[in-house]
Amino acid sequence: MQPGLRTQGLIRHLGGRNVVDGIDLSVAPGQVTCLLGPSGCGKSTTLRIIAGVDRQDAGTVWLNGAVVSGGATHVPPEQRGVGLMFQDFALFPHLTVAQNIGFGLPRDAVSGARVQELLTRVDLAGYDDKHPHELSGGEQQRVALARALAPRPRIMLMDEPFSGLDNRLRDEIRDATLSVLKEEGTAVLLVTHEPDEAMRMADEIALMRDGRIVQQAAPYNIYNTPIDPAAAAFFSDINSLQGVVTGALTDTPFGAFLAPGLDDGTVVDIVFRPQHVRLDFDRQGHGPNPTPAEGTPARGTVERARFMGKESLVEFVMDDGTSRITATVPAVFLPKVGTVMWLSIRRDRCFVFPQS
Repeated sequence: MQPGLRTQGLIRHLGGRNVVDGIDLSVAPGQVTCLLGPSGCGKSTTLRIIAGVDRQDAGTVWLNGAVVSGGATHVPPEQRGVGLMFQDFALFPHLTVAQNIGFGLPRDAVSGARVQELLTRVDLAGYDDKHPHELSGGEQQRVALARALAPRPRIMLMDEPFSGLDNRLRDEIRDATLSVLKEEGTAVLLVTHEPDEAMRMADEIALMRDGRIVQQAAPYNIYNTPIDPAAAAFFSDINSLQGVVTGALTDTPFGAFLAPGLDDGTVVDIVFRPQHVRLDFDRQGHGPNPTPAEGTPARGTVERARFMGKESLVEFVMDDGTSRITATVPAVFLPKVGTVMWLSIRRDRCFVFPQS
């Protein structure tokens, strides 16, 4: 299937550096790709280049198989046929809901029917004559979505469209938006700095850092096979142990870890998430002879414990005096400060990265 959106080698030079540095993207019809990364990494600039409101210094943009920007070609934004959604909704305050949705469409019966169809699809039937100031934030977002979809764009560009909503509404509105976009078969590029939003909405995540895409994969794969410690840390809290490779092994308080392909003397970070730490009150809870997959239990002392709502966060200082480990436990688990426990980590839930 021909991609709805494709970019190759996009570069944008600003302030003495490449804020966009060689971006290659491809988004198929009906696919949602999230451009994910911290503020200032170049996500929104990439989106503006694709929309045509900014122009790259190098590289090419294709929409529906046709070059719209590259070399001597630069199709203006209004001729690219893309839908745009932003965090401020950008509704016209003096126009009604129906007029906002139909803005830019021909004034005929077909357009009127399209407006009514979209009002129903975004669950705003009967809101035709209301004005934006009469709507909640979630309702305004749905009007903005309907307006963006009204001309049936094959590509939708979304820049932090849900950041203006409170947490109570955000999940509901995201799910409703995703459902409508999927039904329309639209190729969607969504910019966000929130990993949870990307995991919830994306078919594919492109993780961006310092103007570059450092990893691109389906949400499951990018979460479970991060390319480096920073990628792992972007999606959740992490624990990290430092070690030195000797004979393809790295020794730690939790036993030896395999480090295949790394030279002796290489310093490595062993990274694992708090939910993958197993806790017991005595060493025998792990059995007298733990398997290699379970690793060696290590003794730690509770330094702090907090209930976070859905889970408890327990922080330990390990007996080696240098390691601090955080574990998460479902529901309420609040051992007293100073409680001694045995910790272990499954090898298949750990990542070994050579330090750069």
